[in-house]
Amino acid sequence: MSEHRNAAAEKHCHGGKSSESLLNKAQILANLPITPGQVVLDAGCGNGYMAKEFAERTGKAGRVYALDPHAPSIEALKAEVVGRNIEAFVGKITEKTQLEASSIDLIYVSTVIHGFSDSDMEKFREEVTRLLKPDGRLAVVEIKKEETPFGPPLHIRFSPEDLKQVIGLKPVLLVDVAEHFYMQVFAS
Repeated sequence: MSEHRNAAAEKHCHGGKSSESLLNKAQILANLPITPGQVVLDAGCGNGYMAKEFAERTGKAGRVYALDPHAPSIEALKAEVVGRNIEAFVGKITEKTQLEASSIDLIYVSTVIHGFSDSDMEKFREEVTRLLKPDGRLAVVEIKKEETPFGPPLHIRFSPEDLKQVIGLKPVLLVDVAEHFYMQVFAS
C-alpha cells in the first residue's frame, strides 16, 4: 500500500453511514453458509441491519456479535435487540476484541476494508485469524474498483485480486451483491 493510500484510508470514516439501501441483502445471505447454532461477527455493523438478518438464521442456539466504533449506532442497536441473540459492542476489528479465540464461524465485513491503513490491515488479519474457528469463513463486501456515483476514491478501493493479496486466506467465492458491490468469501 502506498503512503498516499495510507493517508487517504486514515482520513476515510464511515461514522454512522449505512450501505443498506445499496446492497442486495438476499443475494448476500444466499451466498453465506449460515446455519442455526452458529456464531457470527458483523464487524463494522453500522446500524446492525445485517446482524439482525444473521440472528434470524443462527436461531436461538446461535449468537451474533455486532461490532462498530460508532458508539451512537451501537447504543441504538442495543436498545433495539434486547432479548435477542445479538450482542452489540463498541470496538474495531483492527484491534483485539473481547471475543474468545477460535469462537467465530463467520466474520462479515461490509464496506470498511477500503478504509484500512497498512497497519490496520495487519491488525485486521491478526484478529480475524485469532477469532475464526478452524473451518470458519470471512466474508468481505466491497465497492468495485471502478468509477461509481458514490464511494471512496478509486486508489483506496480493493479489487478481488487486491483482496486476495492482502487478506491472506483462501478465497472460496466471489459474487456480485449489487450493481457496484461484490462479496468475496475466504476460508480460514
